[in-house]
Amino acid sequence: MESNASEVALDLFPYLKVYKNGTLERIAGVEVVPPGLDPETNVLSKDIVIVPETGVSARIYRPNLISEDRKLPLVVYFHGGAFCVASPAFPPYHTSLNKLVAEANIIALSVDYRLVPEHPLPTAYEDSWVALQWIASHKDEDGNHEAWIKDCVGFEQVFLAGDSAGGNIAHHLALRIKESNLGQKLKILGIGMIHPYFWGTSPIGPELNDRSRKELVDKWWLYVCPTDKGCDDPLINPFVDGESADLAGLACDRILIIVAEKDILKGRGWLYYDKLVKSGWKGKAEIMETEGEDHVFHIFNPDCDNATRLTKRLASFFNQGKLPFQLKCEGEVLG
Repeated sequence: MESNASEVALDLFPYLKVYKNGTLERIAGVEVVPPGLDPETNVLSKDIVIVPETGVSARIYRPNLISEDRKLPLVVYFHGGAFCVASPAFPPYHTSLNKLVAEANIIALSVDYRLVPEHPLPTAYEDSWVALQWIASHKDEDGNHEAWIKDCVGFEQVFLAGDSAGGNIAHHLALRIKESNLGQKLKILGIGMIHPYFWGTSPIGPELNDRSRKELVDKWWLYVCPTDKGCDDPLINPFVDGESADLAGLACDRILIIVAEKDILKGRGWLYYDKLVKSGWKGKAEIMETEGEDHVFHIFNPDCDNATRLTKRLASFFNQGKLPFQLKCEGEVLG
């Protein structure tokens, strides 16, 4: 018989277990792979420290061969994992970023924000915000500059992107940057949200017919953000009051939302798109739904045909020319 110390107090499947003695065991997202030259994609990566005092870091990626006379788009990427597991060094994320950088011919910075529960929310958002501030500092003459950003990035082509929790982070940063001093310094051209992690107390879409998965996702959020607002905390439910006016303040010209047919979060992605279209935001919104797939399938099955199509769609998005700011919001469903 197990002692009390080894008894599980909370099983947050499939991410982690919390034992009665307070110890934490992460089950998913714990493996790591070193950076370096990926022979399959010819993409080079390295780890960098952004804030030594807190340990906030990132893994940066670039094509091994770059033309000296061309500046590349920069994609600031935020990984998923329900805010409590994974890192840029997790092998599936490392593989995914290598493939994306090779396909899109971009520079990518994958932010290693600190995780719950050791670092309660909003730490992940603040770490990600600090990463944006650090990127913007490269426009100054002096500072803690990374050569791959300073020398290779076209600062008029900066994007935010992320899957699951990372898509949520990208949304909140784009709202924050508009009214900040950082917004005067760093222009965000677009956001790519892949299976974004938004939620709510009242079920919608596929949540209505899948009570077990609804309860599971409820449990995840209540663990990572134990507030009295529950699953209607504005961090996870941007439409808790049924309003979408805040979306008009998103600091970018284009947004691509990608959802998956079998994903329990699919309804939230479609709701975000619908609210965005009606918000008065002066940009172009696009949505793509992948048939027959579930949440972040492309991370765990990166060589399947649908993952390849998803990567190519993102690459196209990151390489479109800058849109005029007065362009009206128009939706396009892509399959």
